[in-house]
Amino acid sequence: MILFRRLTTAALLLCLVVVVFGAYVRLSGAGLGCPDWPGCYGHLTVPTEMEHVERAQQAFPERPVEQAKAWKEMGHRYLASTLGLLILGLALLSFRAGHPRVLPRVLLLLVTFQGLFGMWTVTWLLKPLAVTAHLLGGLATLALLFWLWLDLWERPMAATHQPRPPRTRLFAGVALALLAGQIFLGGWTSSNYAALACPDLPTCQGRMWPELDVGEAFTLWRGLEQNYEYGVLDNRARVTIHHLHRVGAVVVSALLLALVAWLWRRGGTWRQHALPILALLAMQVAIGLSLVILQLPLPLAAAHNAGAALLLLAVTKLNHRAWIQA
Repeated sequence: MILFRRLTTAALLLCLVVVVFGAYVRLSGAGLGCPDWPGCYGHLTVPTEMEHVERAQQAFPERPVEQAKAWKEMGHRYLASTLGLLILGLALLSFRAGHPRVLPRVLLLLVTFQGLFGMWTVTWLLKPLAVTAHLLGGLATLALLFWLWLDLWERPMAATHQPRPPRTRLFAGVALALLAGQIFLGGWTSSNYAALACPDLPTCQGRMWPELDVGEAFTLWRGLEQNYEYGVLDNRARVTIHHLHRVGAVVVSALLLALVAWLWRRGGTWRQHALPILALLAMQVAIGLSLVILQLPLPLAAAHNAGAALLLLAVTKLNHRAWIQA
């Protein structure tokens, strides 16, 4: 069990790195740094020798070798592959008596699909559906690894916790569901290059409620032949995505603030869940506003993704506590 706990901790920490670094790779324009998969221009690593670079550019004339972008992409793949091996190790250990059985195997299935979506992200030329699904899959993997980690460390202490107030599971579950929806909107905004579609605050294109085109903005499938790098939507569709992401942020923020107030009134150890959610929510709102004001600087954009991951973990911990507590 000691080995299982250590592997779970290592996988959890690495998964957080993979999620944040993956967002950085995408935001820095390196999502197609390697135009093939799983290698890079036909190599297991980035081609650096002149002969290999020339061959790569002959094989992919539409995608000249940019080594800086390629190293970012391959670095993410190496980290993701290592995470996959750690999760495989957890799944194999789950066959031993006394080890958790279900979650490690679910995680192995999920990370397998993540590998497929990673491939499709490249081969489908950054199709927003694949990119967003890859992001959601990474965050789902992170949340499930955290749940498994909490099972190993928190469940044995459940008997010492304060009793669960009525409706805690309902409130925590709704908060998790709405947060997941907002994360989808954030991923859809990023994958459709709509982050700067509304450059003003609190208005969007000078209006509190701009003209929207929801049908065009949320068409999930547009075929496989199109290159989606830098986006294919018109301005109105991008404005729609960005504006609805802002609306979602207001709704989710109001709900989480209500949840924080409700947890605070419950007192005792339930307040320990309120403060991290409040602090991370405040950080996310501040970063989101700064992204518009400062016109999407890369470090802040990556920090926004990291903040979403940490906020997801805080709400996941509340849900875990609600379900193990009598």
